[in-house]
Amino acid sequence: MNDCAAEFFSAVAAAIKEAACTQEGRQIPLNAGVTAFHDAARKCAEAGRKVIYIGNGGSASIASHMSVDLWKNGGIKSQCFNDPSLLTCLANDLGYEHVFSTPVESFAESGDMVVAISSSGKSANIINAAQTALEKGCLLVTCSGFGPDNPLRKMGNLNFYVPSRIYGVVETAHSAICHAVVDCAISCRK
Repeated sequence: MNDCAAEFFSAVAAAIKEAACTQEGRQIPLNAGVTAFHDAARKCAEAGRKVIYIGNGGSASIASHMSVDLWKNGGIKSQCFNDPSLLTCLANDLGYEHVFSTPVESFAESGDMVVAISSSGKSANIINAAQTALEKGCLLVTCSGFGPDNPLRKMGNLNFYVPSRIYGVVETAHSAICHAVVDCAISCRK
């Protein structure tokens, strides 16, 4: 019988070890990417700006969790657009592909940071919101996985890519990356 837990933990460790990060189109080490993410979030806060997280499904949970932790524990203003009333209203009235781009259009300001999390990197609503964020002059950070050619991976100023096609592995790695940023923010507050 296979040891599923050992296989999962091994896959997560390998995915984090093999995770790639690009900044402005050039490859950088993962730890440098986390530092760049944290430093940009800190500069955003110092300029009176905010960090906005978006994601679907498991990525929505990561977005909500990290938004709260970054604000409460890291001292950086943050928000997340995962309220059920917001999502169902916009999906009903405008289509699900616009549930994040519409609030980004309304609430994001130039100089804000948008963190777009998508395991596949192909979700239309995340891609649309990422494009809107760039058009608004926001710094865009992306977290994606699955195929290395996913469109989200190429959109951000800072892009984290997890080379796995297993949702749990990609989501766990994205959570670890985002937690590392929050932990850096907490350390800076001490």
